[in-house]
Amino acid sequence: MKYAEMAITVSDLNQYMKNKIAEDEYLSNILVKGEISNFKNHYTGHMYFTLKDEKSLIKCIMFKSYAQKLNFMPKDGMKVFLLGGVSVFERDGVYQIYVKVMEEDGLGDLYTKYQELKNKLEEQGLFDEEHKMIIPKMPKVIGVLTSQTGSVIKDIMNVATRRNPNVVIRLLPVPVQGEGAAEKIADGIAYMNRNKLADVLILARGGGSLEDLWPFNEEIVAHSIYHSEIPIISAVGHETDFTISDFVADLRAPTPSAAAELAVPDVYEVKQKIMTYQNRLRMALMKKVQIMKLRYEKSMSSFVFKEPTRRIQENYIRIDHQVKQLENFIQTRQEQEKTKYGKLVAKLDAYSPLKTLSRGYSITQKEGKVITKQAELDLGDVVEIRFMDGSRQAKIQ
Repeated sequence: MKYAEMAITVSDLNQYMKNKIAEDEYLSNILVKGEISNFKNHYTGHMYFTLKDEKSLIKCIMFKSYAQKLNFMPKDGMKVFLLGGVSVFERDGVYQIYVKVMEEDGLGDLYTKYQELKNKLEEQGLFDEEHKMIIPKMPKVIGVLTSQTGSVIKDIMNVATRRNPNVVIRLLPVPVQGEGAAEKIADGIAYMNRNKLADVLILARGGGSLEDLWPFNEEIVAHSIYHSEIPIISAVGHETDFTISDFVADLRAPTPSAAAELAVPDVYEVKQKIMTYQNRLRMALMKKVQIMKLRYEKSMSSFVFKEPTRRIQENYIRIDHQVKQLENFIQTRQEQEKTKYGKLVAKLDAYSPLKTLSRGYSITQKEGKVITKQAELDLGDVVEIRFMDGSRQAKIQ
């Protein structure tokens, strides 16, 4: 009983510590420098993060009213100066800095290393889109590289099996943080490829600070992802976290659960789409049949099918008419040409030498040449004299 009377509650102790710290004027308005880690920008506008150096860390909070005055967005690895007050959060019994002012002091060494590697790999072409593979639409086996314990593998299995109960989840446990984790992850990717153990791989880890996610920023992991013959989905950290693995992978998912949704199609939605396509095809075929039926009925009711010989008979009549026209044309043309011929014959007859011979004239030729002058003849020449009814030879004396 005496202990019950002497003991104080946890709340009383936390309240006491809060009051003691509040009495210290130095802690009420203190300037601290360090590196941001595990930064979270809450939807309410408040910012939660950890400030650390090489040996220690302390939790910090910056309420929305102060955060709105920042001219930059804090992020993991950034070195900053903080001005604020230290106080105890009674519920959790932890002391933290309530930040009022924050200014940049450059980037942390780890973040600088991250940027340097990112730029190096980007120049080497590891992030190029043409090297990225397409995720299979209906994979049968999903390979997962993550920690064997924790909520990540459970979330992936729950989402994947809900979307497709027949999909196989093949887990290859690997350490996702700490020394040697990067080598284990790279070996795991190579092992899954070498033995062809999956249709698609999910590289997954929950959220954490830049240090926690660092194995996924190692060059050995980046090259292992790049040379993988199996498509890889990177689901490392929270939606706001970006690692080198995200840039090299064939697809980036904001969370492990989202990776499972991207890798495994919802079979129920697929079935629904198939049924919708079947109905569309059925309706299209029915409509096509109706159109063809209408065309058939229209064709059968046409004049050609009712009286098929009528068109032939009409063509016969048309041919007879054209033959008659052709005969008339030929006859008319013959008469025209005959008249023209008679005129030409009469004209030719009028100019004919034979016509002249009939009037008592004759034609004298020497060696086939008509003689028109007496000078063309010599004594003793033999000539031919042509009369109307024949010719005679004569000798010039």
